[in-house]
Amino acid sequence: MTTSPEDRRTREDLTLLGANGTKYPSSYDPSVLERFSNKHPGNDYWVKFNCPEFTSLCPITGQPDFATIYISYVPDEYLVESKSLKLYLFSFRNYGEFHEDCVNRVMKDLVALMDPKYIEVWGKFLPRGGLSIDPYANYGKPGTRWEDVAWTRLANHDLYPERVDNR
Repeated sequence: MTTSPEDRRTREDLTLLGANGTKYPSSYDPSVLERFSNKHPGNDYWVKFNCPEFTSLCPITGQPDFATIYISYVPDEYLVESKSLKLYLFSFRNYGEFHEDCVNRVMKDLVALMDPKYIEVWGKFLPRGGLSIDPYANYGKPGTRWEDVAWTRLANHDLYPERVDNR
């Protein structure tokens, strides 16, 4: 199998994938995020990540909050490398921030990294004190049809909520 110079360059730019001795961040760290070139920027397609073991801390009590974080996006020129995303999400483990702030921060950090056509981040937090919180944030690239998609999905994102029987 032959690889193009661009493929080799992209692989060399990724420092975490395949690296031994992974260092886990001890606090929030967006600098661990890495991206690579999209080989199909002319195609519109979804990439979805589910992180069922997301943990952050309540900024007031310091107690842990647990969630599943769903990240769905339509890439443009770049994609996020999955190991770096895992380490980035892990970096919230000792970080104190409200649920809504975590979801918006993840979305904004990924927009800054990749400049996707569209992205949405949905946090499904387990209840504490008998109440679960499910913040949703999205972004569509301004001046494109994805800006309209973002508004439509935001306005209609929870018209048909799932049955919650596991929290």
